[in-house]
Amino acid sequence: MKTKFSSSWNRSIQPRKQRKYRYNAPLHIKKKLVSSHLSKELIKKYNKRSITLITGDKVEILRGNFKGKTGTVEKVDRKDLKAYITGIETAKKDGSKTKYPIDPSNLIITELKLEDKKRLTEVKNG
Repeated sequence: MKTKFSSSWNRSIQPRKQRKYRYNAPLHIKKKLVSSHLSKELIKKYNKRSITLITGDKVEILRGNFKGKTGTVEKVDRKDLKAYITGIETAKKDGSKTKYPIDPSNLIITELKLEDKKRLTEVKNG
């Protein structure tokens, strides 16, 4: 299999190829892959279902060990397609704590950070 990214790739049933597409995608495409659904109130307000995550958004976790917890997005890692949320940490064997990466598909945005002009246009125009 080729290791280069194919911009003409359409779809595949095979999870192996889906993972390969996500892994080899350039950053401008990975930006779209780091997006989460909006809450029901925000969907009605902005007439959008999902939007890309940025630092400062308030989110609720829907899946995993931290299900039901809320927090603000502390860091968005586009390379690994993960989000880090304040207060969500795991304990290591030596007793220290480390940030826990969460997939953006397992989050729901409850409050948007709208201080950025580009973000405002993204929310309004799409």
